[in-house]
Amino acid sequence: MKTKTFAPRIVVLALIIVLAVGPLSVTPALAASNDAPLLLTCPSGMSCGMYTVSGLHNQKNALLSVGGNTLDMAVAMLETETMKANYAYGDNKTGDAANFGIFKQNWLMIRSSVPQYSGTTANEWNWGAALNSNLSWDVQVLHASQNHYGMTKWFAGHRNGQSGLNNPNTTDINRYKTAVYWIQSQINSNSKYKTDDTRFWVSVPAI
Repeated sequence: MKTKTFAPRIVVLALIIVLAVGPLSVTPALAASNDAPLLLTCPSGMSCGMYTVSGLHNQKNALLSVGGNTLDMAVAMLETETMKANYAYGDNKTGDAANFGIFKQNWLMIRSSVPQYSGTTANEWNWGAALNSNLSWDVQVLHASQNHYGMTKWFAGHRNGQSGLNNPNTTDINRYKTAVYWIQSQINSNSKYKTDDTRFWVSVPAI
């Protein structure tokens, strides 16, 4: 008795199905959500991520309500987890290196950018504490500093003070700038990120 062979028929049938409906594909699980990027592509050579911080939406909304924008939000988000100025006073620094407000603006950049601090020196660094308790003033000083220096030098001075202003194109400063712009791009990718509890981060060492 001859043995019947069905393999050719199965192959033909499979080919007909593929031609009719197209090749099968595997969709990553993350694609099921339209509320987040499909995949986070980190800046070259840097690690990054996203997670939720309870109550962060309050800080985001407060920032936007006093004239802040998504670039401001990105800076604050990179500097602290909670976008609050509740870190150690002056960020454990003194003089021109002391940091204040949710953006951790250093006293050098503060005093050299706004008329209210004109003529002050590194010795008056405690005046910067006003930014810790007045978010509107914090944002105003930030924008004044950015306008005064221009964004390239602002990033340099914000990251590394006078040394940064003198040499604004170091690898470290450029990595910091890249991290801030990357976070801003993630915030801008979906309007909900401007007002929810999502925090984006990039691995930038503190200095």
